[in-house]
Amino acid sequence: MCAAVYVLSTITGYVLTSALLLKCPNLLHRKKRETFCSRHISHRGGAGENLENTMAAFKHAVDVGTDMLELDCHLTKDEEVVVSHDASLQRASGINAHISNMCYTELPPYLRKLGVTFQRECFCEGGEDKRIPLLRDVFDAFPNTPVNIDIKVNNDMLIKKVSELVVKYDREHLTVWGNASNKIVKKCYKENPRIPVLFSLPRVLQLLGLFYTGLLPFVPLKEQFLEIPMPSIITKVKDPNRLTRSQRIITWLADTLLMRKALFDHLTARGIQVYIWVLNDEEDFQRAFDLGATGVMTDFPSRLKDFLDRNGIPKPQ
Repeated sequence: MCAAVYVLSTITGYVLTSALLLKCPNLLHRKKRETFCSRHISHRGGAGENLENTMAAFKHAVDVGTDMLELDCHLTKDEEVVVSHDASLQRASGINAHISNMCYTELPPYLRKLGVTFQRECFCEGGEDKRIPLLRDVFDAFPNTPVNIDIKVNNDMLIKKVSELVVKYDREHLTVWGNASNKIVKKCYKENPRIPVLFSLPRVLQLLGLFYTGLLPFVPLKEQFLEIPMPSIITKVKDPNRLTRSQRIITWLADTLLMRKALFDHLTARGIQVYIWVLNDEEDFQRAFDLGATGVMTDFPSRLKDFLDRNGIPKPQ
């Protein structure tokens, strides 16, 4: 009987302590220093309004008033860091070749018209700028704009080169980098721990496990940015009538587990920003901010800017 009472009291104490620290994490953890905070994030520079990952897209997004540019990086044969989502040039340029096998001057321009990945049956037709830019072009043009860099391949030289550019342009306080791969994120952190990193996919799953077991408030976290999809947007990407019953159930379960206000509030209280991608509709913008997300990543910078202005959602301080 005494043992049962002891176990019950111990469990009760643990649950109460966990609940308290979930609400007030700064009792145990020092809040991370935020050198920038982003509400409005332009995915690939705003792939729905200009050709993705072009200087024209980045300029338009900055002119609209974006808080952050999101982009992707690869390394050419002559070790230039270029801004491009795909390793292959097939989708964006119509060329059956890989960026890593070509020198920068050999890279072809983008096609005139590209599909918007996160908007079903949507295409963007670009203007004159179809050039694949260098990362340093972006740093040169937008010295004060935070940049979110997706290191697309597990390449030590790419990681080293990106770090060198960030340091050269004095952007360690304006950059976050990473990838879904935990191996890549670990290499990024080892190469330059002064550049904040994103949660990788395995770390997101670990984060959820800690959250649902009540252990999260007790665990230190090195990452400063949680960048996750809103699973329910699958119906915006694929025809909902073609989704199988299993796909619907998995989507609902993932959405239920991942889109948690208590989790987002806890992380933001610890100085960890929460970005949700890639949202292109007002109802999804609203839901993300209602859940406590720090920022939203979109293909349509003008659409998100209009939403923020009409709803009186201020720019982050």
